[in-house]
Amino acid sequence: MAARVALAVSRVVRWAVRAAAAGPLLPGSARLLESCAPRATVLPVRWSASSSGLGSILGIPAEKPSDALGQHPPPVATSKEEQARLIRDQPDQPQNPKVLRIAIIGAPNAGKSTLSNQLLGRKVFPVSKKVHTTRCKARGVVTYEDTQLIILDTPGLTSPFKAKRHKLDKAMLTDPWDSMKHADLVLVMVDVSDHWTRNSLSKEVLKCLSQFPQIPSVLVLNKVDLLKNKFILLELVTELTEAIVNGKKLEGRSEFKHNSISSAKSPLQITRASPHENRDPESPCLQETDQAQEGSSLDNTSDMRASESSLVTEEAEGPKCSGPRDLKNMKGWPYFQEIFMLAARHGEEVDTLKRYLLMQAKPGPWEFHSGVLTSQSPQEICDNIIREKVLEYLPLEVPYGVVQVTDMWEEGPSGELLIVQSLLVPRKSHMMMLIGRGGKVISRIAQEAGQDLMNVFLCDVRLKLKVDVKS
Repeated sequence: MAARVALAVSRVVRWAVRAAAAGPLLPGSARLLESCAPRATVLPVRWSASSSGLGSILGIPAEKPSDALGQHPPPVATSKEEQARLIRDQPDQPQNPKVLRIAIIGAPNAGKSTLSNQLLGRKVFPVSKKVHTTRCKARGVVTYEDTQLIILDTPGLTSPFKAKRHKLDKAMLTDPWDSMKHADLVLVMVDVSDHWTRNSLSKEVLKCLSQFPQIPSVLVLNKVDLLKNKFILLELVTELTEAIVNGKKLEGRSEFKHNSISSAKSPLQITRASPHENRDPESPCLQETDQAQEGSSLDNTSDMRASESSLVTEEAEGPKCSGPRDLKNMKGWPYFQEIFMLAARHGEEVDTLKRYLLMQAKPGPWEFHSGVLTSQSPQEICDNIIREKVLEYLPLEVPYGVVQVTDMWEEGPSGELLIVQSLLVPRKSHMMMLIGRGGKVISRIAQEAGQDLMNVFLCDVRLKLKVDVKS
C-alpha cells in the first residue's frame, strides 16, 4: 500500500504553463489545472482528494469511473393531481436504501439552478442570466440504484436592501436558511468568471455557513470554461478557503514570468492542521496531524518559465472556530471538505461531482418514490420556465413586474397539453416591449418555453401567451 501511495503521489500533476492560452475546458477534473509534481513527496494515505478540484491542485490522479452514470430521469406528470399523488405515494424502498439531502447556496446567478438541472438530468428549474430567477426553494430528486439525492435548490443569498430593490418576497431571504436546516451537505457555488465577486464569499454566504458549522461543506467553482488563465483558479482556492481544505493548510505563492530566462523561487506549502484545544465536538475545527514531508520543484517550459515550488506537509496549529464576530474580517471559509471545478452549463465535470455526492449518502429511508423528479407542481414548472424567458428578453427591471395568470390547462383530444397564460404588465410601454415588433418577442418566448415544457413532460405542448396591462 505504501508503495502504491508513493507512486501515486510521485506522479502529482505538473502545472501546464500553456493554461493561460488554453481555450475550452480540458476534459477530466485532473486536467482542469494541469499540475506540478514534487518528485519525492509522500502524502498521508488518508489524503483522498482524487477526481475533485482539490485532487487536481494536489496532483492526485483522477480515478477513472467504473461505469457511466447513464440515467433516464422520469418525466413530470402533466396533471397537478397526479403529481401530488406521486409525491404522497410511499417510496419504493430498496433493500439497503441510502439518502443525502444537499443544499446548494451561493450568490445570485452563480449557476445553482443550472447545476441542479444537470444533476437531475432534466430541466425543471428556471435558468437565466438575470439575478433572482429562482424565487422560492424547490426540491429535485435523483434516484440512482439504491441511493436517493434530494437537491434543495434555493434562491441566491441576498440582502434585505437588494430584495426590496427587486421586489422580492420575504421567502427569498428565508428559504436558503430553511434549506440549510434540513441538509446533510452543502454545496457553495462561486462564479469564477465574475472578477468583481470571485475573490471572496459574500457576507450572506459566510453568515449562513457559520450558523450551521456542523454541516459538511464543499466548494464548487463554476464557469471555469470562461477563464482564459487557469492559474487564477489556484489563487481563488487559496482565498476562498483561507488556505485550508479538509484539514490541510495550503501556504503557497507562485510567480510566473513570461519569456524570462531566470525563474524566482517561491514555496508552495501544504500543511495539516492540528486539533484546537478544548473544541466542541460538533464544531468544524480540524482534528488530524501528520509529520512533514518535503517536495520538490516545478519544471520549466519554453512558453513560460515557472518558479520552483516545494510541496510540504507538516503539523500546523489548527484554525480557531469562527463565530459571528469574526465574519467581518473573513473572505473565505476554512472548513470546506472538498473542492470541485466545473462548467455546469455544458455539463463538464458534473458527473464527477455526482459520483462524490452518491458516495456521501448515508443509510436511511428514501423520502420520495423513484418516479418523482421534483416536488414542484406542473403549473409551477410552467410559470418558472415562462418567467425565465421573460427575464431573458425584457431589459433591466421590467420583467420583475410581470404577473402570470394561467387561463387554461387541459389535455387535448390527441393527448397534447394545452396551456393558455396571460402576462400582465404595469404599463403599456412594457406591453409593447413584451410583444415586440410584429409580435416577434412574445412568439419567441412561447416557442422556447413550449420546447422546454415538452422536454419536462415528454409530451406535445401547445402554449399560447397573451399580454395585457394590469387593471
